[in-house]
Amino acid sequence: MNSTPYSSQTPALQTRLPAVGTTVFTRMSALAAQHGAVNLGQGFPDFGCAPALIERVSEAMHAGHNQYPPMTGAAPLREAIAAKIASLYGHQYDAATEITVTAGATQALTTAILCCVHPGDEVIVIEPAYDSYLPAITLAGGLPVLVSMQVNEHGYSVPWDTLAAAVTPKTRLIIINTPHNPTGTILRPSDVAALADIVRGTQILILSDEVYEHMVYDGQQHVSLSRHPELAARSFIVSSFGKTYHVTGWKVGYVAAPASLSAEFRKVHQYNVFTVNTPMQHGVAAYMADPQPYLDLPAFYQRKRDLFRDGLAGSRFTLLPADGTYFQCVRYDAISQQSEAQFAEWLTSEIKVAAIPVSAFYAQGKESGIVRFCFAKQDETLRLALSRLAAI
Repeated sequence: MNSTPYSSQTPALQTRLPAVGTTVFTRMSALAAQHGAVNLGQGFPDFGCAPALIERVSEAMHAGHNQYPPMTGAAPLREAIAAKIASLYGHQYDAATEITVTAGATQALTTAILCCVHPGDEVIVIEPAYDSYLPAITLAGGLPVLVSMQVNEHGYSVPWDTLAAAVTPKTRLIIINTPHNPTGTILRPSDVAALADIVRGTQILILSDEVYEHMVYDGQQHVSLSRHPELAARSFIVSSFGKTYHVTGWKVGYVAAPASLSAEFRKVHQYNVFTVNTPMQHGVAAYMADPQPYLDLPAFYQRKRDLFRDGLAGSRFTLLPADGTYFQCVRYDAISQQSEAQFAEWLTSEIKVAAIPVSAFYAQGKESGIVRFCFAKQDETLRLALSRLAAI
């Protein structure tokens, strides 16, 4: 009889993401809960969606839309997305071959990177950057090439000359985000023209993260890359119903891309999530028949932005421009010389208002003396936070 003891030890696993730990959003939200702080850190609303949207989803469930939809997304939703893009931005995508419904925008971003980036390919990332980009590039075997935005009293801007100099024969993809998280800046026609000059005559692809497309203020327009035929021909354009309809927990987004790019995207998508929540898709499609909710969104959030900015106008914080998204960045050098992470923790534990250090959006934790607040909150939540911040 074999009496050799068997080990109960779990085999060692070499990590695919050695640089990844607990996200700053999780840490700051936990700290906010611990100290009873107003959480203006993580970017989600503390108010509900339109009751009519929930009714449309309920109707879809009762109508029997509870089994697998097509892998590419329910046809009514893909058609509604294509119609919206054509109406707003003048570009006609084919709903059957060029629109894919995804399990939120982060899945769309990751799938786009995985389908086109091969080991050794370079991907240009503009920092500060949304935190899912770099891990996805690492999983694909790509090499991130980091270009930092410039920041001064006029806010953040992309140094296009620096970005152009970062392009090499190995550059496969450039990731763009407008309106930009975390800075609240937006790309303008001159920016898009500069990008077009950089990629013209190359095989470089573009991943355009446009999840805050309906949060652009002061009468300015969202400059979607779908408006620009030359760029649309090489771009994966990503958006999210979670941000647009105040339902971040539903995780329904989409990617629009030329048929040849969509075909490669769908190869990865079908073995990644395969498909997306069926009744949500049909409910959103029915709700989209009325464009007013997303057309009214800029005014809705601009009022909250202005409430927040007015409440800090006489404070010791220095407000940076907030042209889009639902984020406000501020300098705090008149208050403290602490690092951004230390200051955000102090705000949360002592002032009882949670913020996010912008350094968390840089691969190497670049310090700029800036933190980010989220104003996608009820007015009473914002007023409570403002009363505490203005007293510093």
